Amino acid sequence: MLSVSRLFPLLAIAVSLLAWHDPAPLVSWRDAIVPLLMLVMFCMGLTLRWQDFRRVWSKPLPIAIGVTLQFLLMPLLAWALASAMALPPDLTIGLILVGACAGGTASNVITYLAGGDVALSVSMTLVSTLLGVVLTPALVWLYASADIQVAPMAMIMTLAQLVLLPIIAGVLCNRWLPALTKALHRHLADIASAIILIIIAIIVALNAEQLSTVGITVVLAVVLHNLLGLACAYVVARLTGQTEVAARTIAIEVGMQNSGLGVALAMKYYSPMAALPGALFSIWHNLSGSALASWWQFQTRKKIATRLRQSQ
Repeated sequence: MLSVSRLFPLLAIAVSLLAWHDPAPLVSWRDAIVPLLMLVMFCMGLTLRWQDFRRVWSKPLPIAIGVTLQFLLMPLLAWALASAMALPPDLTIGLILVGACAGGTASNVITYLAGGDVALSVSMTLVSTLLGVVLTPALVWLYASADIQVAPMAMIMTLAQLVLLPIIAGVLCNRWLPALTKALHRHLADIASAIILIIIAIIVALNAEQLSTVGITVVLAVVLHNLLGLACAYVVARLTGQTEVAARTIAIEVGMQNSGLGVALAMKYYSPMAALPGALFSIWHNLSGSALASWWQFQTRKKIATRLRQSQ
């Protein structure tokens, strides 16, 4: 049966093209991004129990692998790509900024759509965000010889508002309102997918003017940064003995950055051009992540169908 979640990659491309062609109706929706993200996180919370987080934290190795790759692999890839493609200084700093940021909330959503371990994804986002208060400026200084300041309390409050509070609310509903959760459960993936499509459209609309002037080199750098992050993290996770579900989760968490923070820091400390890699990453990683999630969903359904046939 066709559904929003199954058609997500095609729909994401379609809404992106429509928003780029006619951004005006969506530009005023900028302030809707935060509540929409919170609603998605609430949907994910409805699928979780306290025991899921207890299970994750009782075996911290996957978290350690993911967070280590987050801050070792992604800034190194950004620096290497910028050097290899001879990007201008502002674009180089912008790409490195994206690489030095923690995992974003979009990674939690894509993990959910991919059938990954949402509790693990949220835990990695939490740890990398807290460490990013120190590591993000340190890594930008190391790779770009540039100083930035990161407001720690602002980052923590943003994380609490966007991720922790809505997920806790969803977990509580799952615990105390099981009938509601059961009624919604089969529709949650489609609801979350539809909301994410709206968010993607708003992001594209807000960056439509920049997209019209961006060069192919920086687009290629952003695309490779994301794809190499996803692929390398998945391979490392599997080589270190992680399960397929954990490897998928780690790959998504590492490959999908908090590019919104990268844009904000670039605009504050550098230039609009330095914000371009982050803006492009915001759009691209939602498209690539949704396509990957759909592919992994297809693979999972295929394996389940094969096992069912074998057991008959």
